[in-house]
Amino acid sequence: MSHSKGAMKGFTLMELMITLSVAAILLGLAAPSFVDILKNTRLSTQMNNLASAINFTRSEAIKRGLPATICSSNDNLSCGGTWQDGWLIFSDADGDSVVDAADDDEVIRVGDGLSANDMTLSFGARTHITYQADGFSSGGDNGTIRFCDSRGDAYAKGLIVSLSGRVRTAPDGGILNCP
Repeated sequence: MSHSKGAMKGFTLMELMITLSVAAILLGLAAPSFVDILKNTRLSTQMNNLASAINFTRSEAIKRGLPATICSSNDNLSCGGTWQDGWLIFSDADGDSVVDAADDDEVIRVGDGLSANDMTLSFGARTHITYQADGFSSGGDNGTIRFCDSRGDAYAKGLIVSLSGRVRTAPDGGILNCP
């Protein structure tokens, strides 16, 4: 058996170093935009989860023919804390926005708090939204729920809750004053 003597095929150390350097530079350029994509996805996910919960609260009020409330909750049993801590939805027979066992109020669903440490969620001074049996929300005026992260106002997202009970997303760039 004879082996032919020819040129060996492969990369030289220099070619390998240049290729790895170019790959590192390209990865370094792509990484910051990937971080922004992840942060935008987290904000959108949290916003969609809360919008879904608010719409569910409204449908429960209509279905049951009784007021239903969604409120901030830090213990998954009663209203309290901030929206960042979590929330709960309950049938609110007397419409007082307080979970009362004596009034046959029933906790229907519980939501977890924010999953990311650098994210904030604020709804001004409002700690609850109560829907009447006709699907209209009660109290005050329209409210804006703000979802912010470490990037500030420019990347904030928001939900607008109207008195008619409708929930819609705020226009991009329309959210100011991140906490």
